[in-house]
Amino acid sequence: MSRKILLEHAHVAGIQGYEVYRKMGGYRSVEKALKSLKPEEVVDEVKRSGLRGRGGAGFPTGMKWSFLAKPEGVPRYLLCNADESEPGTFKDRYLMEKIPHLLVEGMITSSYALGVQTAYIYIRGEYKWIVKILEKAIAEAYAHGWLGKKILGTDFSLDLYVAPGGGAYICGEETALIESLEGKRGNPRIKPPFPAVKGLWQSPTVVNNVETLAAVPVIVNEGGDAYAAIGVGRSTGTKLISACGNLNKPGVYEIEMGLPVEEFIFSDAYCGGIPNGKRFKACVPGGSSVPILPADLMLKTAKGEDRVMTYESLADGGFLTGTMLGSGGFIVFDEDQCIVRNTYTYARFYHHESCGQCSPCREGTGWMEKVLHRIEYGHGHEHDLDLLVDIAKKIEGNTICPLGDAAAWPVAAAIRHFREEFEWHVRHPQEAQSRNYGLGRLEAYHGAVGV
Repeated sequence: MSRKILLEHAHVAGIQGYEVYRKMGGYRSVEKALKSLKPEEVVDEVKRSGLRGRGGAGFPTGMKWSFLAKPEGVPRYLLCNADESEPGTFKDRYLMEKIPHLLVEGMITSSYALGVQTAYIYIRGEYKWIVKILEKAIAEAYAHGWLGKKILGTDFSLDLYVAPGGGAYICGEETALIESLEGKRGNPRIKPPFPAVKGLWQSPTVVNNVETLAAVPVIVNEGGDAYAAIGVGRSTGTKLISACGNLNKPGVYEIEMGLPVEEFIFSDAYCGGIPNGKRFKACVPGGSSVPILPADLMLKTAKGEDRVMTYESLADGGFLTGTMLGSGGFIVFDEDQCIVRNTYTYARFYHHESCGQCSPCREGTGWMEKVLHRIEYGHGHEHDLDLLVDIAKKIEGNTICPLGDAAAWPVAAAIRHFREEFEWHVRHPQEAQSRNYGLGRLEAYHGAVGV
């Protein structure tokens, strides 16, 4: 069983409240940082830890912090990206719900390191109950002197706010998040300039994910080297994984980087295997936007090595035989699941969530949904599969934000690894429609696409 450092106290009664959190050692990192470390020393600890952004990109956090511009007389901002709209990803929700003070503590310590005096938690609108939990935790932090003016008698002051968004997937992209926070439509900005130079209200801004900021107290308390000693290679520390789909024990797990995928899926310590003795068919390991892999490639790399839970191992083989750790949204499919229907569902989602700024994304996601709709409903053609691959290629890399890639990769990967299943749908339309893959739930939508 992996060591827990973020969720170690998640099941302690009353840990949501300040008193219990404090008794369990909470806010020690703020004391240590403000009383004995310079801001640049906190940044150095984070660099030494090897912590990589847990929102999906996996970019080194310390390096991202070092890019922050520091012009005199200009405010800097820290934004916590709690939008978490990736289908299959719900680990940040769990962390904020169970241990809200860990995020608050992480934001205070990080703000001190970055010279920030105003910070925001941008949270998806659907998480209304978590907004109340966070606001209560922030109020408690103010009441006990961890937020506000001259914290712990130092010259460091910080105000922290919760900002609910409108529930748009695109607002998980950092520049769209900034636009939304400024009260505008959540459209991504063209980069450069990057937020580290011109972000919120044109001021230097760092945007970090919930899990990333929650790891900072551990790093400051234990030291960057101790954190880096956990994990494998450049994949250091632990990772929260939200596991769902056809699993005996779905849920949120904290794993040490380097855990074998097979152990994670089948061990009783984690997901407990596939229900009813069904066979393992496929997996999307990092949220809906990353490439799906068939079972054999999910458990072993193309070189025959055990696939493990690290950024590097999951990506081994590139997109031909690999995938991505992404946000850690781990979706498992048993032998009865229809890849065509699943791909169509994803395509509907990304078409709906495209902001429409870029033609390849706006038009391409719509066409992918239409073509997949006709295949799913028994009206597909043999050339549709190559058409889908071609559309995906024209979207990938041709948009100003990653949503285009997120829409293209699942479709291209599904056809790459499960082409025969798509061809079967095209060649046996009546039989494909008679199989119960939840088509009834799509009947209300049938016809709306106009194919």
